[in-house]
Amino acid sequence: ILQFDNVGYLGYYYPVTKIEALSDGNCSCEKDMENPFVFSGPLAPLDEELTVHLRGPLNLRKFGYYVTDSYSFGSSSGSWERKAYYDSEQGTANNVTFLANYGNKNACLGNATDYVTPDGLKLANDSQVLDNTTIPSGYEVTIASDIKCQGEDDCGAYRTDGQAYHGFYGLNKMFLFEFWAPSDMSEEHKKNKTDGYDMPAIWLLNAHIPRTSQYPMNPNCSSWNTGAGEFDIFEVMNYTERNNFYSTIHDFQGTDDIGTGLQNFGYLERTPESVMTGGVIFAEDKTITVFLSNSTSIDSTINNSDLSNWVSALEKETEDIRTLSSIS
Repeated sequence: ILQFDNVGYLGYYYPVTKIEALSDGNCSCEKDMENPFVFSGPLAPLDEELTVHLRGPLNLRKFGYYVTDSYSFGSSSGSWERKAYYDSEQGTANNVTFLANYGNKNACLGNATDYVTPDGLKLANDSQVLDNTTIPSGYEVTIASDIKCQGEDDCGAYRTDGQAYHGFYGLNKMFLFEFWAPSDMSEEHKKNKTDGYDMPAIWLLNAHIPRTSQYPMNPNCSSWNTGAGEFDIFEVMNYTERNNFYSTIHDFQGTDDIGTGLQNFGYLERTPESVMTGGVIFAEDKTITVFLSNSTSIDSTINNSDLSNWVSALEKETEDIRTLSSIS
């Protein structure tokens, strides 16, 4: 179990107010530097809508997103309600949209976020359900809600040459995953030094970021670099430690190096030969808890008594807590 404590602070970031992919490969982007978006409170800015991101080699078997009215870490009363669900074997996806950076190409912005084929590898014409498939090294797939943006008043500025969807909301929210992260034995990828070779990851972004640009050449085209928020749940950081999953917060609480962020001191073990289950819990007591447990079940309702049993059993084995500094 990995945990961050005292998460959330008084801060701000600069939303993108204009974004346009130009026909010559350039782009036109603006941020309103006179009117930053100010946030505060428990978990801020990670209390905002978040999208889920996957990097291969990874086979997502099941996914669930949950909310509850009130939760503090270790609570045994109350329950969580599932608000989004995906099951690869059943081929079902409720309140889930699969996207990837396979859309319109632009040298300045990168590819637009757009629909992805069931194999996770190509651009699709409409929303499709991801197959029970292994995403290869270096490839990324995004999970958003099924609520499409209805203009800038709804979602702020976003690329109109791709697809723009809302993320998953809530202060008290939980994301659960059943997944397999097999070793990449591809000699071609290894020989060509594919970026991210055998480095699977699952992470969360402020939903504004994928709607504009995740990897722009122009810094005005994304709010990521001004602190909109990223949380890495399970991430292999380098090939040498390819069986270690690390968790990291990327904003400006307690650091001025957003690229490095604040990483938890511990790590969870990646087991390439077997399926793993676990997830992340965001709680109003300012904790973020990451865990892997074979007891995890992605049911329609999860009682806190069951959740507490999953986590408390892990606490007896090993627990790494990083407390963030207060900023106000």
